[in-house]
Formats: sequence, structure tokens, C-alpha cells
Amino acid sequence: MNKFFARITTTALTLASFITLGFGANASAQAAIQQGVESARGDGQPTELFGDTGVITTITNTLLFVVGALSVIMIIWGGIRYATSGGNASSVTAAKNTIMYAIVGLIIAFLAFALVNWVLSVLMPGGDPNFSDR
Repeated sequence: MNKFFARITTTALTLASFITLGFGANASAQAAIQQGVESARGDGQPTELFGDTGVITTITNTLLFVVGALSVIMIIWGGIRYATSGGNASSVTAAKNTIMYAIVGLIIAFLAFALVNWVLSVLMPGGDPNFSDR
């Protein structure tokens, strides 16, 4: 199990490195991306890809809400299973695992949200003051 978590951590760090280093987008790349979005946009569609009202931000917020709601439902379900286990050791273990995995999923969702927002702030023009595209 430890090897599994080590592989996931290594993969996540590698992916974050590629995103931040490999896509070192400057203002002209952002303009080209925005121009592509504008050419494909239909009437009544959002005009921004990045930013507070952007498509990526909306999708990220929606997915975080769905994952959060599912995690809360699973925590409640695990609590119900725990309360109705009747002292059966396997049922208690299964209920505890349900609660634990729901909490781990919630933590991963929040970390993913933070990572996406950080990457977007780095890639956006004028986003991160510590980032240089030179």
C-alpha cells in the first residue's frame, strides 16, 4: 500500500512540474489561447477562459461542489452503517473505511482545487509575481 501512495505522490509531483515548467505560457501564448476560444465561442457563451467568470473556474467549482456533496453523503452513509453495525467487527471496519475514504477523497478534492487555482494563477498574465516567463 505504501508503494501505491508513493507512486501516486511521485506522479502528482511530476505532473505539477510539467504543468508549471512545460507550459511556461507568456502573454502571447495566453492571447493565442484566448483567440482560439473566441473563434469557437457561440452566441451567449462565456467570453473568458480564465478569471473569476471563466470557463475553467466554473468547471472546477462545479466539480469541487459535486465531490464535496458526494463526500458528505458518504460520511453520513458510513455513520449510518456504523450505528447499525450491531457490534459486528466486519461491519464496523467497513463503516470506518467508508468514513475514512470519504474524508481522504474530500482532502484530495480540496488539494486538487488549490493546485488548479495555483497553476491558473501562474499561467495567467500578471498572475504570480514570483513567476517570470524569461
